[in-house]
Amino acid sequence: MNLPNKLTLSRIGCTILMVVFLLIDGPVFAWLSVAMFVAASLTDMADGHIARSRNLVTNLGKFMDPLADKILNYSVMVLLVPEGLIPPVALVIILFREFLVSGIRQVAVEQGKVIAANIWGKIKTLVQDVSLAAILLFRAIDVSFLAPMACALIWLCAALTVISGVIYLVQNADVLRE
Repeated sequence: MNLPNKLTLSRIGCTILMVVFLLIDGPVFAWLSVAMFVAASLTDMADGHIARSRNLVTNLGKFMDPLADKILNYSVMVLLVPEGLIPPVALVIILFREFLVSGIRQVAVEQGKVIAANIWGKIKTLVQDVSLAAILLFRAIDVSFLAPMACALIWLCAALTVISGVIYLVQNADVLRE
């Protein structure tokens, strides 16, 4: 197994630890969840860069990398809904786009096509990562007056998710016509 794939799998390990830390009450665990999220997010940047620059792109990496991203981000979002830091409707919008894109990709694969992520998807992921890191940081600092900012960040993510989803749908409409 090459280094990028190890980094991707480590992101899943960090996510599991982060989930455990999010479920345990206390300031130390809140800070540990921030650390695990940031570490996992950094592996996402590193694994892709290393894989492309060293020609280490594999089918396992193509499959696991986006899956690890989704497991990381949506685990955080789901666990923060009950705390009021993630609006449930925003999460549903974000998940709808992910299911839509995954469905289109699956249809494309069945047609022998590969659909690469576009710049809007990358921007969406970056904004999600930064927003979720900020929200976890607000939570660790325990500053409830920043809850509206957390809400605004997630609505920004939802808006970018809709924009990237519409662009993705328009760019790949031919896949659905066949």
